[in-house]
Amino acid sequence: MEASIRFRIAILLTLCLAGVGFTVTLQEDFGRGRIHGVVVDEEGAPVEGALVVAESRGGGTKLEGRSGDDGRFAIAGLGTGAWRITASKSGYVDSEVVMSVKQLKTNPPITFTLNKIKGAAAVSSDKELAALFEKGDALLSQGRYEEAQNVFQEFAAKYPEVYQVHLNIGTCSLRTGELDKAQAEFELVLDKVLAAHGDYKKDPAAAQKAFSGLGEVALKRDDLEGGQKYFRRALELSPQDEVAAYNVGELFFSSRRIDEAIEYFERAVAIKSDWPKPHLRLGYVYLNKGDMAKARDSFNAFIRLDPDNPEVPQVKNIIATIEKMKK
Repeated sequence: MEASIRFRIAILLTLCLAGVGFTVTLQEDFGRGRIHGVVVDEEGAPVEGALVVAESRGGGTKLEGRSGDDGRFAIAGLGTGAWRITASKSGYVDSEVVMSVKQLKTNPPITFTLNKIKGAAAVSSDKELAALFEKGDALLSQGRYEEAQNVFQEFAAKYPEVYQVHLNIGTCSLRTGELDKAQAEFELVLDKVLAAHGDYKKDPAAAQKAFSGLGEVALKRDDLEGGQKYFRRALELSPQDEVAAYNVGELFFSSRRIDEAIEYFERAVAIKSDWPKPHLRLGYVYLNKGDMAKARDSFNAFIRLDPDNPEVPQVKNIIATIEKMKK
């Protein structure tokens, strides 16, 4: 048997005895070098089934292995020189080292620490997560709230670390009138944010949506004061959220607090000047305040931005009445 064939068989036996699955790209840079180590998560627990890839920095040769149930791995057949060693697994952030591999000496063990991907980033980085989430999102957009809720609950059971999905469950509950459940889901998100980060500002997107959800729940219960409180908290976390500003303005307008309503509608306009709704509301607010010039200007801005809106004829009549009052 030729020496090269015997050498390759020796490599295969070494890998099989180590219990390592592998794929070999037959190029240069092979040798008698061996690397080994362990893959763990951020808490030190072993990560089973992680893919470990050794890639030669010179010729591009690749050798692969997988970690066992104890997190340990071993790859043999490396030549002398610099190799990039990468560990990866779905749901975790990749980790890599570059090391100088030796053939005649024992190479030091490698410890890879893989951090779990958390939150919304996990959804975009994992195909299985993304597919399940997109299914629920599609049902939600179609108004099939109970079906969507079931999918999101399945998602939450499989991936409890992605606490943001409870925002979607809360939204489904809100749409079906299950206000107590919706409130519990939004409050759960806020609890999870604090538990994970210690501060709402560390995950402002999730916290802002949770507070807005609680604001909507309060409105459904005709609790204007509670709605104001929650929407203002949402706006504090996301000052550039025109919807939150608009909602606060609506609440103040409903409770006849005209000056506060103007403040928040104006803020919504400042954030998104081409959004027609706050211009329309400002027209009515200024009309209530008796400032006809600003009411007219706001109504005209609304018509300019949304000329096909069914409210335009009524608004034009109001503008015409304002013009007559000037004469």
